[in-house]
Amino acid sequence: MNTPITATMNRTTVRLSALPVIRAWFGIASRVLPGMARRQAEHWFTRPPRYAGRRTHPVAARRETVVVDNRRIAVWQAGPVTAPAVLLSHGWGGSGVQMGSFVAPLLARGYRAVWFDQPGHGESGDGPVGLPDFVRATEALAETHGPFAAAVGHSLGAAALALALRRGVALGRVAFIAAPASMIEQAHNFARLLGITPRIREAMRRRLEHRYGVRFADIDRIEELAKLSAPALFVHDGGDTEVPFEHALRLSGRLPGAQLLKTHGLGHYRILRDADVVRTAVGFVCGDNAALPAELPVLPQPAPIY
Repeated sequence: MNTPITATMNRTTVRLSALPVIRAWFGIASRVLPGMARRQAEHWFTRPPRYAGRRTHPVAARRETVVVDNRRIAVWQAGPVTAPAVLLSHGWGGSGVQMGSFVAPLLARGYRAVWFDQPGHGESGDGPVGLPDFVRATEALAETHGPFAAAVGHSLGAAALALALRRGVALGRVAFIAAPASMIEQAHNFARLLGITPRIREAMRRRLEHRYGVRFADIDRIEELAKLSAPALFVHDGGDTEVPFEHALRLSGRLPGAQLLKTHGLGHYRILRDADVVRTAVGFVCGDNAALPAELPVLPQPAPIY
């Protein structure tokens, strides 16, 4: 059976074959029904695609629930209750089990692993959700399951960790994997793909800013990372089409002492399952002091000329 070709955006997933119809609809609705166009854009921007990957948790785990802003967040943890804890934070459209490759290595190092389904994802329900909801979940878990000696985040889950750090949450050593640097850019990319006009895009932004009480521009103040002292590792694939590698350059350049590891051929998702990435990230958050390579796989020096 042929699998439909889809485009995974920063905020939703659509079939490529449907894009011309969607773009035509927004082109017309933006002019004659701007209110409806804004509501539809906001709907798609705040509804994550359902995770279709593996469903089995990596190890036997204790299932718990944390209530955050009237949402019931599904949380799992494994390892001794008294062991230092590491928080695993998945991204948009993902699931807690998506971070499963990190669990066993952390347990083997004597740590307690804590992972969860973000608000609006998996067993944490559905409905509209945004980055501020991710941050609130991170803050709540720091209160209920912390303190955390370290954290590993992927994509929007990594962005939530960075914002939580800026808001004063102590997370110890942090590994950011495929982290985006700008919500404004995410919104612009979303709008360009679907043919949403700048006027409707900005109306959607203002509505979301009012809902969450925070401006996209304030979320994007990555220069505030310079005030932090948390040891940080940024891991990003050079061919990531969801969040370009340039985002890692911008973020790592703002956080004092941050290390940057570039991978090749892993994209935005397979990077979470790569054995070298997992080993490097786990070693980093566990406090290994060995010098890290600048790239994985380590390229020959001097590099061959093709």
